[in-house]
Amino acid sequence: MMNTMKALRFHTFGPPTVLAIEEIPRPEPGPGEALVQVKAAGINPADVKNVAGHFKSTTLPRTPGRDFSGVVVAGNRFSGQEVWGSAPGFGISRDGVQAEYVAVPEEALSRKPATLSMEQAAAIGVPFITAWTALIRAAELQAGETLVIVGAAGSVGQAATQIANWKGARVIGAGRDTEIDTDTRDLRACVFELTNGKGADVVFDLVGGPLFEPALRALGHGGRQIAIASTSDQRVGFNLVDFYHNESRLIGVDSNHLNARDVGEIAAALTPGFEADVLKAPAIETVPFENAAEAYQSVAGGRAGKKVVLAFG
Repeated sequence: MMNTMKALRFHTFGPPTVLAIEEIPRPEPGPGEALVQVKAAGINPADVKNVAGHFKSTTLPRTPGRDFSGVVVAGNRFSGQEVWGSAPGFGISRDGVQAEYVAVPEEALSRKPATLSMEQAAAIGVPFITAWTALIRAAELQAGETLVIVGAAGSVGQAATQIANWKGARVIGAGRDTEIDTDTRDLRACVFELTNGKGADVVFDLVGGPLFEPALRALGHGGRQIAIASTSDQRVGFNLVDFYHNESRLIGVDSNHLNARDVGEIAAALTPGFEADVLKAPAIETVPFENAAEAYQSVAGGRAGKKVVLAFG
């Protein structure tokens, strides 16, 4: 095996034009790590933001990317097997997965679902792991409960819808092009109407800003709201008296704080859902690794109608 590899790199923060494919040393796996030959790597909007310098903890130079699939070529677990994962901290505090090889903590790896292609497996990491963290770990969503997803049309919202349906919850989508159009309708009134006056057991808020308070008011008694983003105003307000009289719970979730074991456990829990065909990978656009910078440009400009995945030869 050659001791060098091709990797996508950026030495300064900026637009996708700062990215270039370079020849760098192939990583050597440390204790508890596996060396994975990357077959496909997904590009998330967060990767574009990382290259642009939005994350203060990112050090340079750096290889971006968290979501990948590939084959373990060295390691104690999964040796020779096809795996998938979403490496925590990769692309920020250490080099990411958009390279021919990557050294990954073995705990973060999971067997690739047999029903998914390499490219599909590289597209599910951040959306599904984030949604699982919010709904199953944080909200402890139960069968028979009503879940309102604010921002249901996005990639995490779509993943959350699938997971909730799999677990037997009722899903009400809110946002543009969903069951409740929040541009034209009152979120709280619609939710209470659709639940016969009970309100939501769980609200998964993927928007924040001006929709934060309406989402919180859509909770039934003792309901819990998961806050994961704020797309506009970072400061929000709400009626504290109503909040505690309703015995509501507000829970913040940041999937960037997951460790390798967390990611591996969640990936392993998701895999049976994909193999049973109750969870489905998003529609993807496959781009050769050699065109990675152009692929980033497409994601950054909002021109990508599908999840963009880099494919390695």
